[in-house]
Parts: sequence; structure tokens; C-alpha cells
Amino acid sequence: MRFWLILASIVVATPAYAGNTVRATWYGSELAGNRTASGERFNPSGLTAAHRTLPFGTCLVVGNPKTGRTTKVRVNDRGPFTKGVSLDLSHGAARAIGMRSTQSVTMKKC
Repeated sequence: MRFWLILASIVVATPAYAGNTVRATWYGSELAGNRTASGERFNPSGLTAAHRTLPFGTCLVVGNPKTGRTTKVRVNDRGPFTKGVSLDLSHGAARAIGMRSTQSVTMKKC
């Protein structure tokens, strides 16, 4: 019984946005209309992301630990190609979680 109480308290104490912590940045209107690596046109207001290895169409829940806000994004591009950064978010996705600059975010598959 003690094991279940401890396990239950761990599950309750874990924030809804918990996942892998990665460094992320965002990009916006400067690339509007350009084709992404998946072939679709980039929409800065959309809820999309670029990742180096995840398959196109992968759904991710991205969270900002500073604000506690999360959003779902879809991988539709490749990148980022900056050392130490694992995820590029569209401006719309960054705005949805309250991200203003490069920072640590949580990321997990939907």
C-alpha cells in the first residue's frame, strides 16, 4: 500500500507539461510563405515546429516551465542548425506558451 501512495503522489506532483527539457528558439515573419522541408508553406501564426530527426507530422506538446502554458505543435520542418538548440517553434507556437526568446522548454509526443 505504501508503494501506491508514493507512486500516486509522484504522479500528482508532476506538472502536465513535464517531458524532455530542450533548448528552443522561434522564427517568424521573415520566412513567411517559404517552403518548409516537408513542402508546405511556412505560416508564422501556425502551431508548427522544426526538429532535426522527428518525422514530419509528429505531434508534440511543448511547454514553458516559466509560464506553465502548453500547446500542441506539428513538426513540418528540419532544424534548428544552431548548436545547443533542439527545437525551432513558429512565432504562433512561441506566443501560445509565452516564450519571448531562446529558452528551455519541455517537449513530449502527443
